[in-house]
Amino acid sequence: MSTAPNPSPMPDASGDATRAVHAGLPAAEPFRPPMPGPVMSAYFHLPGDPTGAPYAYGRETNPTWTALETAVAELESPREPAHAAVFASGMAAVAAVLFGHLRPGDTVVVPSDGYHGVHQLGYRLAEFGVNVSQVATADTERWLAALATARMLWLETPANPGLDTCDIRALATAARERGVLVAVDNTLPTPLGQRPLELGADLSVASGTKGFSGHGDVLLGYVATRDPALLGPVRAWRSCVGAVPGPMETWLAHRGMATLPLRLERQSANALAIATRLLARDDVADVRYPGLPSDPGHAVAAAQMSAFGGVVSFTLPDRDHAERFLAALRVIGEATSFGGVRSMAERRARWTEPPAGTAPAPGDGAGEVSTADDPGTAHPRAAQVPPGFIRLSVGIEDAADLVADIERALDETARPVG
Repeated sequence: MSTAPNPSPMPDASGDATRAVHAGLPAAEPFRPPMPGPVMSAYFHLPGDPTGAPYAYGRETNPTWTALETAVAELESPREPAHAAVFASGMAAVAAVLFGHLRPGDTVVVPSDGYHGVHQLGYRLAEFGVNVSQVATADTERWLAALATARMLWLETPANPGLDTCDIRALATAARERGVLVAVDNTLPTPLGQRPLELGADLSVASGTKGFSGHGDVLLGYVATRDPALLGPVRAWRSCVGAVPGPMETWLAHRGMATLPLRLERQSANALAIATRLLARDDVADVRYPGLPSDPGHAVAAAQMSAFGGVVSFTLPDRDHAERFLAALRVIGEATSFGGVRSMAERRARWTEPPAGTAPAPGDGAGEVSTADDPGTAHPRAAQVPPGFIRLSVGIEDAADLVADIERALDETARPVG
């Protein structure tokens, strides 16, 4: 497969904000736009032998992809050369890593408390003969023990939605000694909040839908690595299954990347203000935010994150209380995503429990679940959270307005946690 040329790289001395604004852009040319528009073409003129052609067919390469892939690589690994591939969604990127690098008989270890989409892929992997094992994100001893039989560790830190953390550097160091690959889902922190490749991970994977692009108008994913050999199977999977992003979505994500430093700074500050206020209430339990000094994951997060992000979680007494709280919010919307400029909250257990008024499925009562992406399709059970568990994605609004909205909604539905 041909490899497209990269746009002009950023100077090594560039800071993160400068890099986010300029990464992946071509060298300045008189009378040309600083950021070329999306290349809308399914094919390219291709005379002669196609071997080595930078652009031949739209399922293989596209100049708009090249620009964003260069930018992603520069953000994920500013100190050493890296490579990236963009995808139609975060799940497409996840699938490319797992199916591209695992074979029948291999074992992958995933977080038991991580994103439910990975668990769903785990069932598909099992159908192809891959062993899938689960370890809680914060259980370092079990992660290290799992290295004895693993081909890959799939880490997610902070974990979505519970926000536990794990030490990427320690696990990556131990994994390297045993020849085990380490992939990290870096969706929540973004590459400006945490850089797994600098901490020793082999692959950094993210949903660009979330904080990276940040405006809730793009579905996109990416994979980054310093080892081009590791990207080969990932790109091959993308081409074979057609998990390619549209040029317009790619261009929008690249454009949105320029404001990532500003958004992340504001979201982190807002999230800390909200989490601090939530801790003072007796009708809220289990407030989690890695930026809180009292958070169980704070020490690990502080050692490997430069910003703690905009996701806060907490638990209300029960399902009805949580639903009343969400209905009472006025500034904060109710939706299933995070990392955007607009604040949103959801009762996360709605994806892992039977609909109201229906009987539980046989067994442990959890039964099958529907995903946010396809509410009408049943999937194997995902990790459970309490019925009143709230995942709050904090946007860039004024902190005072967000705090006031939350406190008013809580006051309207207040009942002490029993």
